[in-house]
Amino acid sequence: MTQLGRKQPVVGRISPCRLVDLAEHADDRGRLTVVQPGRDFDFDVRRAFYIHDVPAGAERGAHGHRRECQLVIAVHGSFTVVAYDGFQRANFVLDNPSVGVYLGPMVWNEIIDFTPGSVGLVLASQEYDEAEYYRDYDEFNRDARALAA
Repeated sequence: MTQLGRKQPVVGRISPCRLVDLAEHADDRGRLTVVQPGRDFDFDVRRAFYIHDVPAGAERGAHGHRRECQLVIAVHGSFTVVAYDGFQRANFVLDNPSVGVYLGPMVWNEIIDFTPGSVGLVLASQEYDEAEYYRDYDEFNRDARALAA
């Protein structure tokens, strides 16, 4: 599940963000990585999308979710997921397609430092609902801190 031997940052007051090891099977034909809800993370996947063709220096994310959980995987190339819960900030460098980062609810995320040709897969616990998003950082920060009080 989580990277043994790696110090995990403490961020995510409702459900801590963490690196997740995904089962990888390798032989002379190549590698196959399995993502399995219920084993690798604790939510049903209601939506999947991928991020690609990100221009140099561009940033994705820059929002928070009220209830949604996500698993983010760099299936090709690498990028950094920055997670912030109103108190703590953590950077997760994703550069291996058999490792993802779990982001729980009430976490602001930014995805930065894309290498050319990177592809990121996001598995989400909810269907798209604009009302579920925080787009304003100050509003997110205020609500995240109030929830922890």
